[in-house]
Amino acid sequence: MALKILIVNGPNLNMLGTREPEIYGTKTLADIERACAEKAESLGIGIDFRQSNCEGEIVSWIQQARSSCNAVIINPAAYSHTSVAILDALLACGLPVIEVHLSNIFRRDEFRRHSFVSQAADGIVCGLGEQGYLLALEAAASLLSKE
Repeated sequence: MALKILIVNGPNLNMLGTREPEIYGTKTLADIERACAEKAESLGIGIDFRQSNCEGEIVSWIQQARSSCNAVIINPAAYSHTSVAILDALLACGLPVIEVHLSNIFRRDEFRRHSFVSQAADGIVCGLGEQGYLLALEAAASLLSKE
């Protein structure tokens, strides 16, 4: 079976490119998905790239990944700071997890500096914009090659 990585994007990331470009940049989520697909192909892995504004849907995708994917990359967006449900799903899925944030959450509002998701993450990439996703793909591929 070829390696496959679930890439989950949380609330409001569908607004990238127009939402606060001074913080999140001008790339759209579709641009990021294309870049991830190209990187994944170069690494010889598949991706399942998704976005939802609904916490329960994200939890269900993570649960389903147990049987269909080898790792999870997640940009939980605002759910980083609020969702124990997503944390629990990531812990239960038993897969390597890389957390991604476009902005440096540690240079933002105080409430954004805590991420529940980080407790389930093998690694975190933040503040590097779209490149963070590509680095997360490389990191996930590396983790999987060691298994």
